[in-house]
Amino acid sequence: MIRRMLASDRLTDRPDHSLVGVIRIPEGSVSPVTSIVRRVIGALLALAAAVVIVYLDRDGYRDVNEDGLSLLDAIYYATVSLSTTGYGDITPVSPSARLINVLVITPLRVLFLIVLVGTTLAVLTERSRQAFKIQVWRKKVRDHVVVIGFGTKGRSAVSAVMTDGMKPGQIVVVDTDQNSLDAASALGLVTVHGSGTRSDVLRVAGVDRARAVVVAANRDDSAVLITLTAREMAPKAQIVSAVREAENVHLLRQSGADSVVVSSETAGRLLGMATHTPSVVDMVEDLITPDSGLAIAERDVEPGEVGGSPRHLSDIVLGIVRGKKLYRVDSAEADAIEDGDRLLYVRKVTPPDEGDDV
Repeated sequence: MIRRMLASDRLTDRPDHSLVGVIRIPEGSVSPVTSIVRRVIGALLALAAAVVIVYLDRDGYRDVNEDGLSLLDAIYYATVSLSTTGYGDITPVSPSARLINVLVITPLRVLFLIVLVGTTLAVLTERSRQAFKIQVWRKKVRDHVVVIGFGTKGRSAVSAVMTDGMKPGQIVVVDTDQNSLDAASALGLVTVHGSGTRSDVLRVAGVDRARAVVVAANRDDSAVLITLTAREMAPKAQIVSAVREAENVHLLRQSGADSVVVSSETAGRLLGMATHTPSVVDMVEDLITPDSGLAIAERDVEPGEVGGSPRHLSDIVLGIVRGKKLYRVDSAEADAIEDGDRLLYVRKVTPPDEGDDV
């Protein structure tokens, strides 16, 4: 019995509609005026369709005046019928007119009311719309980025990924804090409520089909478990993990992380450097800030650059990525650029400033 209860609690065993509240697809922002105009247009289209249908089959309707139905009568009947007023002065009498009323006019009446009072029904239809969007998203999501943990590190990672051109809809945030998820959703990101240490939560986030996974957990033991689980699910994904203590780096490496960032040591080094070389810290901050000043970037080599030295390029080259290995520009392997290499270089993001006081 307990095993059945645990199995039924797995997110991957649930149908898509039951994941509403777990997965949240961002809604497009529409102004109130635009929303009202859209609803009015939809109501008018439903009314026009009903008028055309009634007018084309006007011989099947009987008017109390016994003079047949004109276009004005068809408009009148469609209006009072869709608004559920129904005075009864115009009624369908032929079998075809009654069948059309059952199969067409009645659904139009329901659509008309839904569109007309859409503001009131928006809350009631939200769950259905989210369920449909979740179903579509889970079928189509590929090559996205999953960020596990939306604290300070996770938000900075998302900012850097979006600066590099990744669309918000291609970023999935996994967290247990609802306030963090609300902040991520406000940025247009897809959110999944749950712990990144659970394999079913990661599978719902599409880790097995992700291009990259960013592990920004608050605890090192959680980061190790998340990395291990993510690597098992996505053998080819790029996994980047953050840890607080350097002694845990080897655990992240063994768990399958391609890159490990030691947050405490990095911050400590910058603090120490700032005591005697604050300008160096400013330059480092400039290089790791992707949306202003200078930034470190990576690009493919151009055909005319193959065989040449990276030191002779107009770009400031820091290293060469060959395969999955990075060679610094001063190493012997980086003397000549080979076909298929990628260059790690300093890119100009914004025009140079006049200079800052130091």
